[in-house]
Amino acid sequence: MKLHRLELEGFGPFRERQTVDFDAFADDGIFLIAGRTGAGKSSILDGVCFALYGGVPRYETPDKRLRSDHCAPEDPTEVVLEFSTAGRRWRVTRSPQYDRPKKNGSGLTPQAPQALLEVREGDRWAGVAARPRDVGEKLDEVLGLSQQQFLQVILLAQNRFARFLLATNDERQGLLRTLFGTRTYEQYAEILDDMRKEAARGVESDLERVRMLHDDAERVVAEHGLAADGVLPDASPGAGSPGDGAAPGTAARLEAVVRAAERAAYRADTAAEALGRAESALDAALAAEREATARAEAQAARTALREKLAALEAEADDIAALRVLLDAAREAAEVRDLVDAAERAAEAAAQAGEAAETARAAWRAAGETAATAEALAARDEDLAAVRAACADGLAAERELADAERDAAAALAAAADAEDAVAALDAQRAAVPDALAALDARLADAAAAAARLDAARERLVDARTRRDAAVEAERLAVDVAAREHDALAASVALSEASAAHTRLLQRRLSAAAADLAGHLADGEACPVCGSVEHPRPAAPSGESVTDRDLDAAAEAKDAAWEADRSAAEALSRARADHAAAAARAHGAEPDAAAVAVQDADAAVRAAETAAAQVDQLRAERAALAEADALAAAGRDALVAEAAAHRQDAALAAQRADALRARVATARGEAASIRDRDDDARRRRGLLAALRDAVADAAVRDQLAADAAAERDARLAASPFADAAAVRAAWRAPELRRADEERVSAHDAALRACREQLLELELALADVADEPIDLEPVREAVRAARDAVTAAAADRTRAEAAVSRLRDLAERTDAVHRAIAAATERAEVVARLANTVAGRAPNTHRMTLETFVLAAELEEIVAAANVRLDEMSTGRYRLRHSDALAARGAASGLGLEVVDAFTGQARPPQSLSGGETFLASLALALGLAEVVTARAGGIRLDTLFIDEGFGSLDEETLDLAMRALDELRAGGRTVGVISHVAAMKEQIPAQLVVTAGDHGPSVIRQGALARR
Repeated sequence: MKLHRLELEGFGPFRERQTVDFDAFADDGIFLIAGRTGAGKSSILDGVCFALYGGVPRYETPDKRLRSDHCAPEDPTEVVLEFSTAGRRWRVTRSPQYDRPKKNGSGLTPQAPQALLEVREGDRWAGVAARPRDVGEKLDEVLGLSQQQFLQVILLAQNRFARFLLATNDERQGLLRTLFGTRTYEQYAEILDDMRKEAARGVESDLERVRMLHDDAERVVAEHGLAADGVLPDASPGAGSPGDGAAPGTAARLEAVVRAAERAAYRADTAAEALGRAESALDAALAAEREATARAEAQAARTALREKLAALEAEADDIAALRVLLDAAREAAEVRDLVDAAERAAEAAAQAGEAAETARAAWRAAGETAATAEALAARDEDLAAVRAACADGLAAERELADAERDAAAALAAAADAEDAVAALDAQRAAVPDALAALDARLADAAAAAARLDAARERLVDARTRRDAAVEAERLAVDVAAREHDALAASVALSEASAAHTRLLQRRLSAAAADLAGHLADGEACPVCGSVEHPRPAAPSGESVTDRDLDAAAEAKDAAWEADRSAAEALSRARADHAAAAARAHGAEPDAAAVAVQDADAAVRAAETAAAQVDQLRAERAALAEADALAAAGRDALVAEAAAHRQDAALAAQRADALRARVATARGEAASIRDRDDDARRRRGLLAALRDAVADAAVRDQLAADAAAERDARLAASPFADAAAVRAAWRAPELRRADEERVSAHDAALRACREQLLELELALADVADEPIDLEPVREAVRAARDAVTAAAADRTRAEAAVSRLRDLAERTDAVHRAIAAATERAEVVARLANTVAGRAPNTHRMTLETFVLAAELEEIVAAANVRLDEMSTGRYRLRHSDALAARGAASGLGLEVVDAFTGQARPPQSLSGGETFLASLALALGLAEVVTARAGGIRLDTLFIDEGFGSLDEETLDLAMRALDELRAGGRTVGVISHVAAMKEQIPAQLVVTAGDHGPSVIRQGALARR
């Protein structure tokens, strides 16, 4: 990046426009910005920074006093900077906000900030952006450096570049994070910490899944009575092996489920054998039923075929008569076409003769006498010549109309041009007043449009609060509903749990009574082993089935799931309501809606004003351009009127010649069109006559040929004449129907006889008495019921096996998953803690700090190249990652190594001059590294503001030599200082001079010497 030219007007201490030509110092490479304290030396750098970023580094308070105090209310404030980067030259113009006189009335009104960015294209400047926000966004793209980076690598502002040297670890981290964009690494640490928490939650979730799977398995075992000796394994947390990797007692419970699955498999095998026997019996019953049904159906088919054969044989005489009629119809069909063709040809010949006679009558009626072919041909040529003459006359008529229109149009155009000259004169007389009025309206609209950005921001904020307030009000209702649902679900869970417990107690009581009913004196009790039974349990009269217990357990599970879902929904609803209320900032919906309306009205007003600004500017430009065009076009209109009048005279001459041609073509007729129509009609009658005579001759010959062919065919047929043919002929559709009837009868008779013969042979040993099927059907029903019962037993047993094996496999898979998840959670936790700077990270360095430490080491290496020379080898900077005291953040420390003592010490121990040298070296090193990280941007201009006054003469020479090296490669370095020795060493100077009671001015010494 290289600066070329800076213009300041009404900015800082400068009232009148001041110009700085940086290109004038290109040969010197280094120049001094000199002047008394307070004259405005640093204001030149303020102008550069303001032009590029819209801000000034020295002003960190809201009171950014950019406008010169020397300005009168009507004086402008403006900064213009020309620079080049990436091979293109740019110009940016900015004005800050300030108060200016109102255009109408007295007093002041705020002038909104303005900005304009242009690029050099050939010998002109082309606009790129024209609003402060758009200009800022485009400059960010063009420069490739943020303002913070610019202040660290190009404009080393007064008292700023020493901050980096003396900063704390956290301050240095904040600056480096901005320069190198390493916040991503901080986000990595946050992501890893979230992964650590998620992994821990995953392990706990898997443990809960194991417990739920064991509970499901125990319910299946109890439902199917598969527990060994009627007792389920202990499900308490302390039972089982403690080393199963999931939870205490789960291994023993899993083993009991596996054993129950084996017992269920035995039951399934037994049920499958019983099902096989039942299915075999069903197959035999079905075979017997099929055989009896087939013989009964054959009996019925034989009876039906006998009846059908008798009916078909009764139709035989009718079918024979129909065959005779069909044979005669086929013969007639072969002759009928020739008879019809002869009749059609005779009719066509008669019609053609009548048409020829009609054409002769029409030709004679037209007054024509030609009758022979030769006379008709000669008459046709005469009529064609008449039509050609008429065509030429019609063309002349059309050209005559065009010529007359051209003459009239030319006269009208001449009059229009003369009227336009008068109108232009009147229009230009009103332009000055119209321009003045547009200027006044434009100023008012621009002031109103300047408030658009602020109004839009207020509207966005108002809409956000309104939406949040409405959402909070809606969510409050949802929270109340969720609280009601949660309470109802909790009550339902308590009731379902109590009902299930009561059923279990009743089931246990019934089981004790059942055992007591089988006790006998002197026989051992199967429970306690005693032969004495002093208090056997009595039956309660209430029985509890497995289905009752299953239904109660399912109801309890459903109630528990509903209670959990209701609690989660309530928690989400409360969180959503709290978030919405926070976004609304306590505003009520009605008040927030009113605020939105007010903000929207302000935006619309500002948008209307902004639209008016563009419209008014366009109107003013259009008006000025129209006035210029009017002034330039008046002479052209005068010449145009004369040309139109000459065209009118020529068109009148052409019209006279065309009128003569039209009169010749019309002849004695009323019009050319009438004469042409008469000739065309006569030629049509002549053509019709010739065509009709020729067609009649052809039709007569065709009729004679058709009659001869018909007579020959009748002589070879069994028919005496055409009438006999028509009598025997039948319509095709009727003939096809009769043929189909005959064919169908023959096929049905043949098929019926064949089928009846087969059945008679097959049922030779079966009487005509119908077979009774009810006994075999009853046997099938009994066998099918037996199969259904056996299948139900097998399905129930197989379902238990499948369910238990599935639960066992899923439980084992979850056990393995818990082990893997636990190992992964430990790895993720260790990595997250290390990246976040927690144990086992002994250096307490975060990942971001580690990356920045590498950048800092590179910065220190670049800085030491210059510090070594400026301090004559005494001082070197060194990066330190030593642990900070009391657990503070560490990793980005800096210390100074003193070659005279061999000891390292903190930068704060350096003297003022030593601090300046170290800070300057560090700033230059930082500039080199940041430049490389910003895409290798070339920095052709560099500014350093003050600090040289703290150096002794020898050290100042060393610093000057270091600065002198910066000129290599065409770089220009600007130095601000009031040190007299630097004025002697740097001949190229910008001298800022402050008046006794007035604004400052800039003198460019290098230009003066040239």
